[in-house]
Amino acid sequence: MVRSIYTAATGMEAQQLYMDTISHNLSNVNTTGYKRVKMEFQDLMYQSLKEPGTKNAEGTVAPTGIEVGLGVRNSATQRIFEQGSLNATGNPYDIAISGNGFYQVSLPDGNVGYTRDGGFKLSSDGTLVTSSGYKLEPQIVVPDGGDSFSVDANGLVTAILPGEQNSTEIGQIELARFINPAGLRGLGENLYGQSDSSGEPIIGTPGLEGMGTTQSQYIETSNVQMIDEMVNMITAQRAYEIVSKAISVSEEMMQTANNLKR
Repeated sequence: MVRSIYTAATGMEAQQLYMDTISHNLSNVNTTGYKRVKMEFQDLMYQSLKEPGTKNAEGTVAPTGIEVGLGVRNSATQRIFEQGSLNATGNPYDIAISGNGFYQVSLPDGNVGYTRDGGFKLSSDGTLVTSSGYKLEPQIVVPDGGDSFSVDANGLVTAILPGEQNSTEIGQIELARFINPAGLRGLGENLYGQSDSSGEPIIGTPGLEGMGTTQSQYIETSNVQMIDEMVNMITAQRAYEIVSKAISVSEEMMQTANNLKR
């Protein structure tokens, strides 16, 4: 019975972390380009009370053994990179990615961050930056007085410069993709960082070599499905209640055993 108490405790801990993940997903339901996180579980080690294949007293071989599991643990959190819906904004500096790929931005420590958040702004010198002020790489600078800023599906950036009537190319957006995007590290601020699991970034032009296309005047919404997360929340809550009940029952059984009298 003591074993059952500790086993049930692992279940409560696992469901609590599951609930933390669900809460994080729901908190980011309106975060631009957010990708939902899925919790995965594994059973823990087993205590073998009787090995399979053990010979009985009659000389026969037992076809099965007796194993008692010792609980559960959270094995991984996997980020699901499903495409989010594209919402029209009318803002020329909002550029969504339709398909695979990430924007590259320069971080203050000199490293490169990767993001699906295409809600860009202009800095004081006309450079295209994220909401946190990180510069898009390669850098795109809109000249002072430039008008009719536009980005086509292949990432070609154009604008009408002062004194001119036709659009002029002012830059080219490049995207990065990874063999295993689920291996990227979450950095916060809608950014991801490269890891050994994600592999090296593959840089390319939007619309080519497996890259997604760029959609001007659109943003990508979160891919969190509120109904799914609510169902997961109910499942986690009920599992937590049932496992806590197992602890209560185990304690009552121990109390009964302690109260036995001759």
